[in-house]
Amino acid sequence: MLPRDPFQLAKVQQWQFFEQYSHEPYIAVARFIALYLGLPEERRAEYESRQAGGHKALAVMEHQLEESPYLAGDKLTTADISLYGYTHVADQGGFDLSRYPAIEAWLGRVAGAPGYIGMNE
Repeated sequence: MLPRDPFQLAKVQQWQFFEQYSHEPYIAVARFIALYLGLPEERRAEYESRQAGGHKALAVMEHQLEESPYLAGDKLTTADISLYGYTHVADQGGFDLSRYPAIEAWLGRVAGAPGYIGMNE
């Protein structure tokens, strides 16, 4: 799951920082407000404000996944696992993943990986 090559390892870490600072604050927060809070009117502005950042993060991922099967290259790494978590349920935060075909294909590859256990399993 972690490459031995220092440059490849740096790519994995770059994606994990991306998850924490450019992905999770938008996609996970929008999901929380919509799914767990029921999108209350007093949080609607915050929910709406998360949409642009979430789509920007998804666009960055889409671009990379058009170039390689996994985020850090040709093999599944912890970068993919980190970003899979909230990405595969992003629709619950109002993000239409059908706009991102490379992400949808990647979600299928990750879910098809040996040893995969889904949230509901």
